[in-house]
Amino acid sequence: MSKTITLRLAENEYELFKGAAVSENRAIANLIVTKAKEKIEEEGFTDAIETEEIRLNILLKKRLKTGSLQAKKREGKIVA
Repeated sequence: MSKTITLRLAENEYELFKGAAVSENRAIANLIVTKAKEKIEEEGFTDAIETEEIRLNILLKKRLKTGSLQAKKREGKIVA
C-alpha cells in the first residue's frame, strides 16, 4: 500500500527538483522517489571512496569482466 509524505522544500530546492523532473518528463514525486532509490541502492553496496577505488583499479575491472564472460559461457571454475 502506498504512503503519502509531506516534504518541505526551499523555493530554490523546489525549482531544482521541478527542472530535473521536467527534463526527464516525469512528475516531481516520481523523480524524488526514483533518485532516492538509486542513491540508496548505490550507497548500499559501496561508499564513494570504495567506488572510486574500484573504478580506478584496471586489473580488478579486467578480472571482473573476464569472470563475467566465463560465467556467461559457463566456463572457468568456482573458487570457494
